Amino acid sequence: MSAREGAKERLARLLEHDANYLAPGLIMGGMDEAGRGPLAGPVVAACAVMPAGEPILGVNDSKKLSAAARERLFAQIQAQALFLGIGMASVDEIEALNIRAASRLAMERAADGAKADFLLVDYEEGLSLQLPHIGIAHGDALSYQIACASIAAKVTRDLLMIKLDEKHPGYGLAAHKGYGTAAHCEAILRLGPSPAHRASFLRKLPGGK
Repeated sequence: MSAREGAKERLARLLEHDANYLAPGLIMGGMDEAGRGPLAGPVVAACAVMPAGEPILGVNDSKKLSAAARERLFAQIQAQALFLGIGMASVDEIEALNIRAASRLAMERAADGAKADFLLVDYEEGLSLQLPHIGIAHGDALSYQIACASIAAKVTRDLLMIKLDEKHPGYGLAAHKGYGTAAHCEAILRLGPSPAHRASFLRKLPGGK
């Protein structure tokens, strides 16, 4: 099977999944977040409402795509989306609330003003939204709408981390996007944490408090 044929089969599965939730005349969207696990930077959520016609070939869970593929697909998602909302929660909000609550807050901000009848959301349910929504476990790998949101959230956050790298040089934030790589942990221990770091996430590092 060629790569293109594989992409077509995957797209068909994603669309078939969403069709199970879609009644005639209704508009659905998807929502996901990026950045729960990193040691630094905000958590970012996206709410994507994609049209039923002309689905984008290559859409997949953002974690399974290269950076170049994500950026290419994000441009197509931006061009086609009926609605594309981005929300985020800052490092201070993550520290004040905890990462799950901050992720939910970012999702609620992303969905503000969404033009849809309901949303499929990766994992989360019971959000403070004006729209009905359904939590889907592993939704970014199952749903076309959620996968589009996953790509949007990931690309947006990666761009933010590149800007944070310029503001806080020496940690390599542009390369690892805040995740706990060996080089990142070594830099934190050598330089101390920056204002972009999540203090509560650093307690497990050697010498962390």
